[in-house]
Amino acid sequence: MDNKYSYEELKCDFEQTDVSDADRLLKLAKRAEKGGIYNGHLEKQMKVAVLGTNSLQYICRLVKLFLAFKYGIHADILEGEYDGIASAILDEASELYLFSPDVIILIPDVGDIRAFPELLSNDAEVEKALKSSANYCTMLWENISKIGAHVFQANFVTPPVSQLGNLEANYAFSKTSFIHKLNLELIHQKPGSVTILDFETLASNLGKNKWFEYSSYFLYKQGFCFDFLGDVCSLICAQIAAVAGMTKKCLVLDLDNTLWGGIVGDDGYDGIELDPNNAVGEAYRFFQRYVLALKNRGVILAVCSKNDEEIAKEPFLKNENMLLRLDDIACFMANWDDKAINISRIASELNIGVDSLVFFDDNPAERELVKDNLPEILVINAPEDPAYYAAALDVAHAFDWLQIAKEDLSRSSSYVSGGERAKLESSFVNYGEYLKALNMTATIGFLDKRRIPRFSQLINKTNQFNLRTQRYSEAAIADFATDESYRLIYVELSDKFSDYGLISAVILRKSGDVCFIDTWLMSCRVLKRGVEDLLFNFIVEVASGLKCSKIVGEFLPTRKNMMVKDLFADYGFCKADAENTYMLNVAEASQRDTFISKELV
Repeated sequence: MDNKYSYEELKCDFEQTDVSDADRLLKLAKRAEKGGIYNGHLEKQMKVAVLGTNSLQYICRLVKLFLAFKYGIHADILEGEYDGIASAILDEASELYLFSPDVIILIPDVGDIRAFPELLSNDAEVEKALKSSANYCTMLWENISKIGAHVFQANFVTPPVSQLGNLEANYAFSKTSFIHKLNLELIHQKPGSVTILDFETLASNLGKNKWFEYSSYFLYKQGFCFDFLGDVCSLICAQIAAVAGMTKKCLVLDLDNTLWGGIVGDDGYDGIELDPNNAVGEAYRFFQRYVLALKNRGVILAVCSKNDEEIAKEPFLKNENMLLRLDDIACFMANWDDKAINISRIASELNIGVDSLVFFDDNPAERELVKDNLPEILVINAPEDPAYYAAALDVAHAFDWLQIAKEDLSRSSSYVSGGERAKLESSFVNYGEYLKALNMTATIGFLDKRRIPRFSQLINKTNQFNLRTQRYSEAAIADFATDESYRLIYVELSDKFSDYGLISAVILRKSGDVCFIDTWLMSCRVLKRGVEDLLFNFIVEVASGLKCSKIVGEFLPTRKNMMVKDLFADYGFCKADAENTYMLNVAEASQRDTFISKELV
């Protein structure tokens, strides 16, 4: 590779490199480092600490590479010492605390488990060993919480070599059984600021006998097979991107030879391949079943197909072997226009960013067209065999979120019911009368412990209606909630079609007689409903109750939040001396006519 490679050329090479080609990926990382490619090209900045029991240098290089070229994040990385997890965390004078990372990656080894049960241990003795090992992990988490970073802890991978053979699965005291139990215990014990990295499943999928490459371990203290470096770092970086708010929300699907075999316009709705009694039909049904499971966990589904719309909808309506139905699809775009244009229309209709979309199409020409015209979209390289469609989407970590909340489970249906709202709106000349007809109910109040996970999720995912785009971990939010100088406010909303759950978050910070709006954000699903008016009035009330004379707000512009650039001006704030800062007199605001939308009372 030439020293004169540009950022764009290296990014292109990265995108064309298979995740399993660790040697090629490391060469790209070396070229990027030597050429200073990471500097000056990336808007987002993050500090990432990687701590582990085994060698970390290759992991750190590829984490930096993946974050830069897949997610556009410039990562400043702290590489921990060999076998340095405990020493870094327990010593508050260590480099870890001086570094003050946004994200901490912990990669332990099975050898770090503090106490395995003895052979023939009874259940009480197994439980005692379990508590000892789990408590050690929770102790480390409690210490590391002082930093305020989000922690990603790899779970323990059960080795393929075992002393009891098949008896490993027959006794609770066996090492295999104990590791399984410990991994489950970590799930139960972890706080909201910790996310488990599922190395155990990853190793099983890739192959345990190869994962534990003992010769490499003995020679180089490499914790897993060199060939799996790309897979490991791809998993890690998808989680880091989620912390940075770079989550995907919508899966855009082609139809012909993607959701079914054949071409519906030629074969007819009853002639396409979906028969569960043959291998090809079952492969497409397997993919549909996977897509339906994504929808049920909160992923929005959309269709983008070159087809006549009426014909394209027939399989959903008439083919009894279809698992997906029209009411699973939030936006159905079938015509003969350019797919990149139609995908942009889908984003606009759903009122989400184009970079929130994932595109799945069996046609490589269509995939390239979308990549070229909409580079911010994640385009899945669909394999030729439809039996592996689900696996290709799964391994891309396209929809790896930090949490799943009840609001996620209803998200897709709320977008689908958007069509019903549009019909209702079109029947009214007056928009206010339409809002009344929605029968909206809003609940506004101060954040409690039960709502912290969703509050945190909203803060870390919302980009459009977000005045400052500050990201906070669950641990940080929990600290704010107990700090007398802070007020954390939530809004929940429902209407005649959907219960949206928690859709808006505000963080206020009192400093002297000033009430500063640290965070004000809202889900794009409920724009233009009067929720912002309701919140504004509540903010004024809270500021008055805190004996503040002024409310100060700040708008920090990003590529995505320009829709709220005039929000403070619209509510009567005046420009302050500092750039992008606005100020409002509380006494004057309290005397003005209320902005509250009566439909929400």
